[in-house]
Amino acid sequence: MANSPSAKKRVRQTERRTEVNTARRSRVRTFIRAVEEAIASGDAEKAKEALRAAQPEIMRGANKGILHKNTASRKVSRLARRVKALTA
Repeated sequence: MANSPSAKKRVRQTERRTEVNTARRSRVRTFIRAVEEAIASGDAEKAKEALRAAQPEIMRGANKGILHKNTASRKVSRLARRVKALTA
């Protein structure tokens, strides 16, 4: 249990950051899911639009520390490859 004022403040800050990070992580996953659903439906145009919306969101997650930079790049790359295969 936090006793000192600084420790209590850290607990408050951690709780707030945890909420924000959870929301951001959920948002990134939602965008990724939208791309995957569009790919599964076979609609190339819808998949392209979903990827166009998801890419900056994934990279924003990397900048904010939700994902590692390489993980974000890998996810974007794999999604883009699947969307491209859908159009071909």
